[in-house]
Amino acid sequence: MAYDKTDYKTHKRDRYFRMDKRHFLGTAALAASALPALAASPTVGSAPGPALLTITGAIGKTNRGPFDPVIDQMMHKQKLGFDKAFSFDSAALANLSAVEIRPTLEYDRKVHILKGPLLTDVLAAAGVKPGAPTKLLLRAVDGYAVGMPLAEAASKRFIVATHIDAKPMALGGLGPLWAVYDADRIPELAAKPVAERFGACPWALYHIDVVA
Repeated sequence: MAYDKTDYKTHKRDRYFRMDKRHFLGTAALAASALPALAASPTVGSAPGPALLTITGAIGKTNRGPFDPVIDQMMHKQKLGFDKAFSFDSAALANLSAVEIRPTLEYDRKVHILKGPLLTDVLAAAGVKPGAPTKLLLRAVDGYAVGMPLAEAASKRFIVATHIDAKPMALGGLGPLWAVYDADRIPELAAKPVAERFGACPWALYHIDVVA
C-alpha cells in the first residue's frame, strides 16, 4: 500500500453520528470478523478463532493467506489489499501481557479503567521490530483511519484495549478493540478539552497497516 499523507490526517468527527453508525455496522463487522481465511504458515500457526485484528504491510511474521476479495468483504469495500498478514483472535491477544490505563473519557467525562496489551507488543508479535522507522495506519470497522509513526505509538504508550471497567468491550460499542492511550498522563493532551483528546484513537479497531 502506498503511503499517502492525506490518509494520515486526523479528521474531526461527529461523535454521536459515529456511535449510531457503528452500532448499525456492528452486525456486519461481526460477520466479517468471523470469515477471514486463515492459511497455514511455515513460520506461525494460524489463529484458531475468528480474527479480531489483522496486521499487514512491513511485518516479519504471517499466519494467514493473502487478501481474498470474496471472503474479506469489509476490507474489499474499504479498498484494502495485501499479500501477507498476521491476524489475532481474542485468545492470542489475551496471551500478551496486559496493562491498565485510567483516562477520563469524553463520553461521560469520567475516569474508566481500560485494559489490554501495548500496541507495540501486538506489533512485535507480528514481527515488527521495536524502533523500526515505520508508520502505522490504524483502521476502524467504519473506515475511520488514523496514521502515525511507530515511535509516536510507543511514546504515547498506546494499548489495544479489550476491556473497559473489567468487562469485555462489545461490537456496537467501543470494541471489541480500541487503540487508545492514557490522555490524562500525556501533558500535551491533558491540556486540551477532553472532547479533543482522542481523535487519534479509533475504536472498533480491526486493521493495522505497517508502512515502511
